[in-house]
Amino acid sequence: MAETTVSQAEKKKNRFRFPLWQKGVRYGEVDLAFFLIVIALLVIGIIMMFSASYAWAISEGLEGSYYAKEQIKMAVIGLAAMWFLSIVDYHLYKTPGIAICAYVVPVILLILVLLVGTSEGGAQRWLVIGSFNFQPSELMKIGIVIFFAYHIEKNYDRMNRFKTGVLPYLLALAVVAALLMMEPHLSGTILICTVALSMIIVGGIRPMHFLELAVTGVAAIIGIVLYLSISKGYGYFQTRIQSWLDPFADSQGGTWQTCQSLIAIGSGGLFGLGLGESRQKYLYLPETKNDFVFSIVCEELGFVGALTVVLLFVLLLVRGFYIASHAHDKFGMLLTVGFTVHIGLQAFINIGVVSNLIPNTGISLPFFSYGGTALILQLAEMGIVLNISRARYLSLIHISEPTRQAEI
Repeated sequence: MAETTVSQAEKKKNRFRFPLWQKGVRYGEVDLAFFLIVIALLVIGIIMMFSASYAWAISEGLEGSYYAKEQIKMAVIGLAAMWFLSIVDYHLYKTPGIAICAYVVPVILLILVLLVGTSEGGAQRWLVIGSFNFQPSELMKIGIVIFFAYHIEKNYDRMNRFKTGVLPYLLALAVVAALLMMEPHLSGTILICTVALSMIIVGGIRPMHFLELAVTGVAAIIGIVLYLSISKGYGYFQTRIQSWLDPFADSQGGTWQTCQSLIAIGSGGLFGLGLGESRQKYLYLPETKNDFVFSIVCEELGFVGALTVVLLFVLLLVRGFYIASHAHDKFGMLLTVGFTVHIGLQAFINIGVVSNLIPNTGISLPFFSYGGTALILQLAEMGIVLNISRARYLSLIHISEPTRQAEI
C-alpha cells in the first residue's frame, strides 16, 4: 500500500481542525459501547424521574408530567451538545486561552454566587439570570478537568517534582474548595477535589507525593468537619452524623429523609412494586425528583432494577477507562479519566447517600436527577469522551487516491 507520512508542518496546521473531512486521513467511529451505555442511562433516568416527580408536580399545582417534559427538553439540548462535541477536535481545549478560561470563569462565577447568589435549604449555590438559574459548581466540574489536563500534559516531564507536579495543583484546588465550602457545598468540594487528585495521580506523580496527597486529603476532611462545626454550629454536624449512624433515631425530625429513603428501598424487595407504583413518592420522601430518585428506582424496580442501574454506571467507568488507556495522546487520556471519574464518583456518592452508606451530602444522580444545566453538561462531557474514542483510531497517514480506489 502506497503511504506517505504527514509532515510536522501539516500536523501543526491541522492541530485544531476536526479531521473527519480532511482528505486522505483515516478516522474511526465513536465507541459504540460507551455511547449505548450513556443512552441507556439517560432513557432509564428520564423514565424514573418522571415516575418519581409526578406526585410532587401535582402537589405544586403543576401538570404531573411537567418535570419530565422539562427534563426531556434539556436532554434534547444535551444530546445535541454531545453530538457536536463528539465531532469537534478535543485538542481545541488545549488552546491556552480556553484551558485557562475553563478554570477562571467558574471561579469568578463562584465568587458571584457568594455575593449575589440565591439560597435554598441553607446553601447559597445558585446564580439566577432572568428565568434561568444554575450552579457554577457544575461548570467547575468540567473546567477543572480541562484545566488540569492541559497543565499536566504541558508539565508531564516535571510531574515527578513536588514543586511543579503537586503544589500548583493543590493551590488551584484550595481556591475552588474554599469558595465551595463558603456556600457551603460539601459534596461538590469532595467530588471536584477527588476528580482533580485522580488526574494528578494518573499524571505521573511520585509514590511519595501520592502519600503526601493522602495526608493532605485527610487534613482537608478534618478541616471541613471543623468548618461545618464552626459555621453551621455543632448541632448541624451532629444531626448529619446522627442521621447516618441511626436513621430512625428522629424519624419525625432530623432523620426523616434518610428514614423514608430506607423505607422506599426496603419496600422494593427483589423485583419492586412495579413501574409507577411507588408509595414513598406521594409526598413522604422529599427530593424524589432530585437527590433521592434512586430510592424510587429501588422501590419500583426492586433489587434487580437497582442493580441494573449500578451495573450500567460500572460499565460506564470500565469503558471510559478503556477509552482512556487507548487515547491518542496524554491530553485525551487525562480528559477521559477526569470525566469518567466525575460521573462514576458522583453516582457512587449519590447511591451511598440514599442507601445510608455515607452521610447525607446532597448530591444528584447523573442522568437521573432533575436539573437541566447538570444534565446538559454531563452529556457534553460524554460527547468529549466520544470524540476522544474516535481519535484513538487516528492514523496520521495520507493514502493516495489510486490506493483508496483499489481498496474500494
